[in-house]
Amino acid sequence: MPSEFALIRRHFTRPARHTDLAVGDDAALIRPAPGMQLAISTDMLVAGTHFFPDTDPTDLGWKTLAVNVSDLAAMGAQPRWVVLAASLPGADEAWIEAFAGGFFACCEAFDIDAIGGDTTRGPLNLCPTIFGEVPTGAAITRSGARPGDDLWVSGAPGRAALGLAHLRGDTHLADTYRDDCLAALHRPQPRVALGLGLRGIASAMLDVSDGLLGDLDHILESSAVGAVIDEANLPLAPLVAACGDPARAFAACTGGGDDYELLFTAPPTQRAALADLSARLALPLHRIGSITPATRGLHLRDTGGTLRELAARGYDHFGNGA
Repeated sequence: MPSEFALIRRHFTRPARHTDLAVGDDAALIRPAPGMQLAISTDMLVAGTHFFPDTDPTDLGWKTLAVNVSDLAAMGAQPRWVVLAASLPGADEAWIEAFAGGFFACCEAFDIDAIGGDTTRGPLNLCPTIFGEVPTGAAITRSGARPGDDLWVSGAPGRAALGLAHLRGDTHLADTYRDDCLAALHRPQPRVALGLGLRGIASAMLDVSDGLLGDLDHILESSAVGAVIDEANLPLAPLVAACGDPARAFAACTGGGDDYELLFTAPPTQRAALADLSARLALPLHRIGSITPATRGLHLRDTGGTLRELAARGYDHFGNGA
């Protein structure tokens, strides 16, 4: 059986591009570019909580890094470096090789150096910490939304939730949509280019990891504002086509997570700039509502024009019995 250090050398040591000293010493040495702040995030994935234990290891390698890349995209930051701490049940070299293949494919896709980490024996648990750069003062936080701002979301949130429901046997997806929903679940695509393009445009932003409504509540709380969501503007059509159930499609769009789309606010004066950005990236951006004073809370305007109050319904690792 190969040693811990042999596994690291064989599967997790790659040439670095943005790093003064990477894998192989007691610590890595990195140097952010002049005028840049470091953006740092960590997001743990635990077998049985965040993924099925028999998930394809190549897909899992990609997703382990991608969900962390998404956190930097949500700040308008450029990902640069990652360290990975992993607890593994055993030294299954075929599994580790496949996992590393997916992990480094994501590194290549987003020009990230893997600069260190740690392994130990234990339940399958994967915990990257990612570092990126953003011009000083240019990070997009959750606290900048103001009454009158538009509320936007990228892509088609809810596809990963439908993919998960399909795997659990809770719904049947149409053949033409099944692969897309499963890809959204297993191989999420962090919106880095969008996050960079939203610098100077978006007033507040985060990524949708725990459900649109639940994550929106973080913006509302941090910015001390309320919001109205227009049901007619939610990107429900592809979800309804996939599962044939409008109620499930609505629940997946507003309460499902794991798509890692960007939810953001911007003044109405930025609508033309956002249309240009959407066209340049070939990525749909949906204006799904507006920001209101905090006293008005969170409401949904249904297709008949009636307003009803909403309770945030995001995933909570402790509150949802995980």
